[in-house]
Amino acid sequence: MNTFQSEFDVLKSVILKHPKEAFISVSTIEKQWKSLNYKSAPDLNKAIDEYEAFIEILKRHKIEIHFLPENEKTGLDSVYVRDASISCNAGMIICNMGKAAREDEPRAQQLFYKDRNIVINGVIVGEAKIEGGDVAWIDESTIAVARGYRTNDTGIARLKELLRDCAEKVIVVHSPHYKGPLDVFHLMSVFSPVNKDLAVVYSPLMTVSFREELLRRSIKLVEVPDNEFKTMGCNVLAIAPGVCIMTEGNPVTKSILESAGAEVFTYKGEEISSKGNGGPTCLTRPLVRVK
Repeated sequence: MNTFQSEFDVLKSVILKHPKEAFISVSTIEKQWKSLNYKSAPDLNKAIDEYEAFIEILKRHKIEIHFLPENEKTGLDSVYVRDASISCNAGMIICNMGKAAREDEPRAQQLFYKDRNIVINGVIVGEAKIEGGDVAWIDESTIAVARGYRTNDTGIARLKELLRDCAEKVIVVHSPHYKGPLDVFHLMSVFSPVNKDLAVVYSPLMTVSFREELLRRSIKLVEVPDNEFKTMGCNVLAIAPGVCIMTEGNPVTKSILESAGAEVFTYKGEEISSKGNGGPTCLTRPLVRVK
């Protein structure tokens, strides 16, 4: 059975945007990376190689890939396609970005969905702000959304309206200040579901109430160590129950996941993930999963 309300069922169809269409050229990278708060300028050729290796993992699992085209109004961050839309059984929800430099990404995705007759359930506009990285399905009827610098109260209220026929429960999680409004901090920076009863977390930056809610649901928590949180060890993409993808360089988290019965694939993400703070969940907008 197809579902659009899962983070861990078998992934069948996904939206991506290749660095060729997001980074475009060396000159584009040089113009944008500092203002977008990247750690340093991505190397275009290395980014393309890394991305091709990432795609190969998806292809080996027979996941259908839809690539977003180049769009002159979007920038480097558009490679992180998760943030511009949210999936639910009633259709796609088009976000309204909290990061001003990314304001044109949702419209670009909306046009893409319309061109392919993908149902749109609603569009979040105006003062309401929400980014897809702040939203995660815990189970098929429960969704968590973080209130932080990228997602505000008005955006959460609008999301609840759009999910009234899809979600029985919306859990609001309050994000910490951490490194401030310019930092990339989403819910999925500290929480990545891997199976119905398994999730990767970074507890030091989780709220007590949300962590307790996960434990109450008998979800085993894989705790990411401090040094691997810095290398996005907590950003893990499930492509099937207990089968996941993460960046290289997080051996402790990988070992704990494998000890918990998970199968883990890794990719080198120095250019496409580390420099822009966007791991495998950020690089993907899952469309269809199968239970």
